[in-house]
Amino acid sequence: MSNEKQVDSGRRGLLVATCAAGGVAGLATAGALVSTFQPSERAKAAGAPVEVDISALKPGEMTTVEWRGKPVWILKRTPEMLASLAKTEDKVADPVSKKPYTMDLPEYCEKQTRSRKEHQDILITVGICSHLGCSPSSKFQAGAQPSLPDDWQGGFLCPCHGSTFDLAGRVYKNKPAPQNLDVPRHMFLSDTKIVIGKDEKGEA
Repeated sequence: MSNEKQVDSGRRGLLVATCAAGGVAGLATAGALVSTFQPSERAKAAGAPVEVDISALKPGEMTTVEWRGKPVWILKRTPEMLASLAKTEDKVADPVSKKPYTMDLPEYCEKQTRSRKEHQDILITVGICSHLGCSPSSKFQAGAQPSLPDDWQGGFLCPCHGSTFDLAGRVYKNKPAPQNLDVPRHMFLSDTKIVIGKDEKGEA
């Protein structure tokens, strides 16, 4: 084999090796760029907003999502559920959410329904009792039941120490829980898509 052919062969090998290395580097860079578009676990733990699709949620049903490591309930209330709030008005300890809260009731939420005026049927609340941090159980059926009053209108019962909340997350009088369930800042992207932890003013 001539010296010229040996040089060409060497150049070809060097070119192939260089291209291969460049390709690997390019893929690594592309992977790094793609990963920057993904919210990190640290960001999620810090309270990154959560988008929720409630198109499958039927009246009378509730779904739970996680935000800031806490359960957030989304309840689609029926007309009967909404009507019950007037009946519990004089039975709850803080009907208009005046007490100091971990999260102040957002200014765009109505006092009785504790929801946005344009979406009164949707209750969004943190599912943690304000007494010792337990998670209450849903007791939507009205009427007498174990551990509940005979005139129960539907709501939530904390099994730990018996605190009860109506269908707006308002705590009943003379219960261990000192305040209503928190309502996080939120906004509707559409009738079926909600962002929790962010509203028109920015993140909570």
